[in-house]
This record gives sequence, structure tokens and C-alpha cells, in this order.
Amino acid sequence: MNIYDSANKLEQDLRASSEVAELKLAFEAVKANDLAYKLFDKVQNEQFALQQKQMQGQEITDADIEEMHKLTDQLQNFSEISNLMDKEKKVDSMMQESNKIISKPIAEIYQG
Repeated sequence: MNIYDSANKLEQDLRASSEVAELKLAFEAVKANDLAYKLFDKVQNEQFALQQKQMQGQEITDADIEEMHKLTDQLQNFSEISNLMDKEKKVDSMMQESNKIISKPIAEIYQG
């Protein structure tokens, strides 16, 4: 069997998983709440800007950090976003476990 066929099958299985379906529904709920979605989008853009700043060797200031804290604190006011974060954690956990399984042959080379 071709490894890429297996990877494509895994992708299909992930799409069909309850974890990914629940994540999709949770994100749709965030998008349905205009205020929650705007704030979510703003936080994502701010995170990206800080990452870019860091990658360019620029200092992240206390003001940058404070602004990010204010935004993330506001996120907690929306149950839709809390639910989304919970579903993201479940998908992340599944992905980490899957990665451990997939990486096992390589890990065994270095362990033995």
C-alpha cells in the first residue's frame, strides 16, 4: 500500500470523526454570533501580528501583551468561544495521539 493512500484515508477518517464534526459546529456557532466572531477574528489577527513581529526580531512590548490579555479576557464572555476552545482541545488531543502513532517507527529507530 502506498503511504499517501494511507494518509488520504486518515484525512477522510478525520473529516468523518465526531471530534471534527463538533469543532465545525462550534465554529459555526461562533460565526453566527456577530460580536463573538468579530472579537475572535481580532484576536487571531493580533496573534498573527505578534508572531510576525517576533519573527522579524522586533520586541514584543508590555503594551502588546496587555492588549492581547484584554482581548482574550473579552473572549471569555462568549459561551460560543469557550465551547469552540473545548472542541479545539479535543481535536488537538486526537491529533497529538495520531502523530505519536504515525511517528512510532521513527521514534523506535532512535530509542533502540
